[in-house]
Amino acid sequence: MKTLYLRIVVTTIVVMIFSSLLSFFLSNAYYHFYLKPHNDEKVTRMAKDIQSYYQNHSSIDINQYLSHISQLGYQMYLVASDGNGTFYGGDFRKKELDQNIIQDVVSGKTYHGINQFPSKLFVTGFFDNVLKNTIGVPVIVDGAPHALFIRPNLEVQFGEMRIFFAILLAVTILLSVIFVVISTRYIVKPISKLTEATKKIAKGNYNIQLQVHRRDEIGQLASHFSSMTKSLEQLEAMRQEFVSNVSHEIQSPLASIQGFSQTLQLETITEEKRKHYLSIIEDESRRLSQLSKQLLTLASLDKEEGIVEKDRFDLSQQIKQVLFMTEWSWREKDIAIDMELPSVFIHADQKLLQQAWTNLITNSIKFSETGGTISINIRSDNEKCYIEISDTGIGISKEDLPHIFQRFYKADKSRIRKEGSSGLGLPITKKIIELHDGKIHVESMLGRGTTFFIELPLTSN
Repeated sequence: MKTLYLRIVVTTIVVMIFSSLLSFFLSNAYYHFYLKPHNDEKVTRMAKDIQSYYQNHSSIDINQYLSHISQLGYQMYLVASDGNGTFYGGDFRKKELDQNIIQDVVSGKTYHGINQFPSKLFVTGFFDNVLKNTIGVPVIVDGAPHALFIRPNLEVQFGEMRIFFAILLAVTILLSVIFVVISTRYIVKPISKLTEATKKIAKGNYNIQLQVHRRDEIGQLASHFSSMTKSLEQLEAMRQEFVSNVSHEIQSPLASIQGFSQTLQLETITEEKRKHYLSIIEDESRRLSQLSKQLLTLASLDKEEGIVEKDRFDLSQQIKQVLFMTEWSWREKDIAIDMELPSVFIHADQKLLQQAWTNLITNSIKFSETGGTISINIRSDNEKCYIEISDTGIGISKEDLPHIFQRFYKADKSRIRKEGSSGLGLPITKKIIELHDGKIHVESMLGRGTTFFIELPLTSN
């Protein structure tokens, strides 16, 4: 079966057939094990009533009496001890009956043929129209012992009902198949749309609108697919922007290096300008080196697998070490450091977290004015530790705030350019925090400063 539509239709029809057969087998078993004794008892009562009435009114003609009874919906066989008998009502499909059974009934015993009728797999005993499947009672006719065998005549009692139920069953099956064919098309149609949409996505077309208004699992699948498509479209746009930004970031220092290298080849250049141009080339080379390291760091962080090597260490000591490493920078700008760093041990990757704190603290120093203040606080509970790094620097505008963790995004492009930033520090920091199952968010106001809030679990998952 090549299509899901055909697969569902065929599977549903097979299930219908299988369930119908299974239901028939179970009903057949239910009749033989539970209903057959009850049916035997009911027909036995009817046979004895017929016997009793005739015995009390022996003056009536036995043939007329049994003929009238048979017209009420019964099949009967009256037989004498010598084997001569008469049938009343509808014909039996099989008329064979053991002579010993007839002799037992003639001698006064009751024959429970319905209860003793052997169980069959496909035919319910209630419908098997054979002489053995009867109730036999003794009857005295004209002073001579006879045996009367009786069973319901289903063609008379349920003739129209059998036709009705047969037609009902056939129409039900036919309509079920038709409705399965129609309803399956309704189910499969959204999946067909999703299949076509995936083909478009494979060709790079992300502008897809799925008109699926359903609240079931397929509707949820279509909704999630649309969300995935938007995410892929954004990811593709980010990828293209990322490539463009990387190209720009690399091209700019390379152009400077090339230009100043050509200028240095001029014989008329003074020694003072030569030193100045060489320092610019050195700065641009350093910026290229920093950019390549950050790109490699991002690439390794994006892989996620095997990058994090966790051990237990004191977080406050690590942050103090970062402050010590950056001391020259914040002392040069006469920045005050306000610390509240109680000892907190966490299970994490020391190298990655040290890079995260370095990025955040370096940013705070970079964007703080001379004489500003940087505050670093740590607090913890039984499960997490909370780190706040705030400064009294230039702040970030509301328009730029949602984008600061995007790669290569630069809020103050002129200043960041002057400071030699690539716009990768904060994205790297966010990725490191997330790799530790932590969270980071920022609050800031222009001219008032910026605060980063970080949550980290104390133990490894």
